[in-house]
Amino acid sequence: MKKLFVYFKGYGRECVLGPLFKLLEASFELIIPLIVASIIDRGIAAGDGGHVARMVMCMAALGLIGLLAAVTAQYFAARAAIGFSTRLRHALMAHIQTLSYTELDTLGTSTLITRMTSDVNQVQSGVNMCLRLLLRSPFVVFGAMVMAFTIDVRCALIFAAVIAVLCAIVFSIMLVTIPKYRAVQGQLDSVTAATRENLNGVRVLRAFCKEDAETEKFARRNQLLTRMQLSVGRISASMNPLTYVVINAAVIVLIHSGAVRVQMGTLSQGEVIALYNYMSQILVELVKMANLIILLTKAWACGDRISAVLDVQPSQTDGVASFVTPEERGSVAFEDVSLHYKGAGADALEHVTFRARPGETIGVIGGTGSGKSTLVSLIPRFYDATSGCVRVGGIDVRELKKEVLRDAVAVVPQKAVLFKGTIRSNLLWGNENATDQELLDALTTAQALDVVEAKPGRLDEPVEQGGRNFSGGQRQRLTIARALVKKPDILILDDSASALDYATDASLRRAIRQMENRPTTFIVSQRASSVRFADQIIVLDDGCVVGIGTHDALLASCPVYQEIYASQYGKEEAVQHG
Repeated sequence: MKKLFVYFKGYGRECVLGPLFKLLEASFELIIPLIVASIIDRGIAAGDGGHVARMVMCMAALGLIGLLAAVTAQYFAARAAIGFSTRLRHALMAHIQTLSYTELDTLGTSTLITRMTSDVNQVQSGVNMCLRLLLRSPFVVFGAMVMAFTIDVRCALIFAAVIAVLCAIVFSIMLVTIPKYRAVQGQLDSVTAATRENLNGVRVLRAFCKEDAETEKFARRNQLLTRMQLSVGRISASMNPLTYVVINAAVIVLIHSGAVRVQMGTLSQGEVIALYNYMSQILVELVKMANLIILLTKAWACGDRISAVLDVQPSQTDGVASFVTPEERGSVAFEDVSLHYKGAGADALEHVTFRARPGETIGVIGGTGSGKSTLVSLIPRFYDATSGCVRVGGIDVRELKKEVLRDAVAVVPQKAVLFKGTIRSNLLWGNENATDQELLDALTTAQALDVVEAKPGRLDEPVEQGGRNFSGGQRQRLTIARALVKKPDILILDDSASALDYATDASLRRAIRQMENRPTTFIVSQRASSVRFADQIIVLDDGCVVGIGTHDALLASCPVYQEIYASQYGKEEAVQHG
């Protein structure tokens, strides 16, 4: 949590003025009991109506000034808290963007969402209340005790004893609840993860009639979170009753002691009322402090969780090299490359070696889980190879600047993702300076021009979040067009035509081959027809390359490719082609 204090930079004035105005308000509040004592002893007892009127006007003036001071303090506190949380969110988002896929896979999406939303909100509330009350409440408590000593030392000793007991109660509860609140936030991550999985997979759940099972699973996690919150809530809730019991017991002792001393003539009635008011002020402020400590406990636990994310260092370091010859930007070479995912039991890729020359089309085929997507994810350096070397343009990707590398590569992932906006705004992700003609050319190549022309708004047709208002095939074609707008040197189609029919798929591949300055294209697919006319086909099986060559060569020599082809075209045709 302490590491987050750096984000207060620029809000030092607010962090000072907020508490100062609160202390000013508290100072006026400490004067009020003395004014009440004066009204009773010098006004009411002596029958001096003028003195009473003057003191009442003085109280009203102090109240008005205190109100203005409180509002000003709240303004500065809110400004500092909101500014702090805004900077923290920006810093957290920027840090997450620096993390590689390895760290993102390890941390998990749900916990990152929780820490950027719920945790930051808790820290913001804690900062706001801290600036308002962290100095004010102790100031009033100890100020009331000091003022009590100026009235009567023997009665003031009651205040000192009460404050000592209450501090022991408050800090004991705080020490118990801090780790429990941290555990609660961890369980909230679990509930968020379950919710996200269910929302993303709602179609699959309904297709397999798993709604009841997932509802029960979610209920178990939610009940565990509820039990944890109730447990820590009971401990925290015990703070208020305990403080009330101690304070009210002290009030009883104070009134009894004050009454005896009034009878003895050493105290006036107004002074007893003033002591009672000071004790009431202590009660109110300690209740506030108890609630503040609960809030700060939550905020501290959430701050630690945010710090834990900021402490995660990216496993990849940016290179410094750039491409020397633009002509070589499209070449890709794998040299004995292996990859082991963090926490996995075995290598996802083993000893992969091949070379792709600029402008070639490379097909990557294999069964589910064979490592196809893993292989192409090494080219833009989403992951780093565990051993071996991946070269683009003849340079090790680890030595290239990421910006330079990824500027040369366009990736169309398996899941077609469109962002809320318009078709134009989505296509311009590839090149924000692209002209309308360039957008239309990319749409034509991606076989998506008919999709745009069928929409009333054409390029300015609205796109809902996730592209919900487009079919799966339309989304895939638009994401391919977005990649083509970039005019990349290397184009990776990671099973991105799975929702297209065979004719559209064939037209797409033909249009890419006919492009001027066509990119080096990697086509990842489980369809033999999609890779059949590639210059090279890489056949993967359980992370190993079991065949590299043309379609005809692999049909003659690679059993795995023969099996894939036979499963899609029939054994007789496979044998005939073999």
